Amino acid sequence: MSKKSSGINAGKKLMKRRLISKWADKWFVKKALGIKEKVDPLRGASQANAIVLEKIQLEAKQPNSAMRKCVRVQLIKNGKQVTAFLPGDGATKIVDEHDEVCIECIGGKMGRAKGDVPGVRWRVIKVNDQSLEALLSGKLQKARK
Repeated sequence: MSKKSSGINAGKKLMKRRLISKWADKWFVKKALGIKEKVDPLRGASQANAIVLEKIQLEAKQPNSAMRKCVRVQLIKNGKQVTAFLPGDGATKIVDEHDEVCIECIGGKMGRAKGDVPGVRWRVIKVNDQSLEALLSGKLQKARK
C-alpha cells in the first residue's frame, strides 16, 4: 500500500499524484478529451432543428409488445440522421414528412436511451415552431410551412 506524501514540501508531489490519478476516472477522461461533443449528433447542444424524413414504428423491449411511434429526422445543422420519439396520443397524425421539428434529449441515464424504446435518445418537442403539447391538447392549429 502506497502512502501519500506528507510534510512541509509535499505539495508538489501530491499535485503530480492527483494529476496522474485523474486519468483513471472515465468521466474525467470523457470531459477532458471532449468525447461527448465529438460523438453526439447535436454537438453538445440541448436542442436542434431537423426535417422529418419518415414516420416509423419501433417495437418496445420485452416484456412490452407495443409499437412506439417515432420519426426519422435529419438535423439541419450537420445533416446527421437520428430517430426521435413522438410523445403523446395521436402525435403521429400531427407530424408529416418534410415538417421542421425541434428535438431534445430524452434524458436517459448517461445519455442513453430511456424506457423501452431501444436506440432512441431524442424526442420531438415542436412541429413547425409550435409546441407539440399544445397541438395535441387542441390549443393550437398546425401552421403551414
